[in-house]
Amino acid sequence: MIRKAAVVFLVLCAVPVLAAPPTTAIVVKVTTLSGKPIDHASVIVRFISGHAKLKLYKAIRTQYELQTTQEGEAKIPTIPQGKIQIQVIAKNYQTFGDVYDIEEAEKTVEIRLNPPQSQYSVHE
Repeated sequence: MIRKAAVVFLVLCAVPVLAAPPTTAIVVKVTTLSGKPIDHASVIVRFISGHAKLKLYKAIRTQYELQTTQEGEAKIPTIPQGKIQIQVIAKNYQTFGDVYDIEEAEKTVEIRLNPPQSQYSVHE
């Protein structure tokens, strides 16, 4: 009787550990300062915070590399919620990178890219 109760107790304690972490679906919308969409921009998304209890608190490493569509959107597959780094690289624009704390099930991140700055030279 005590063994059965111990087994039931262990099973009930293991259920929260086996539960999947909450995930989010992210859409990254890349535009110019004037609001025009930028197509074929490279979007790199990295999940950088959180730990999986199932894997004995081993860090979760999830990364996606995509390109934007003609509408300037990149749809990222589901990724765990938490701190997520988004980096955008587009030709003829400054590279953008920032860390977002995302806790929603669906999130649209709007990014406006700046035109490149002129080069700096000591000899001018």
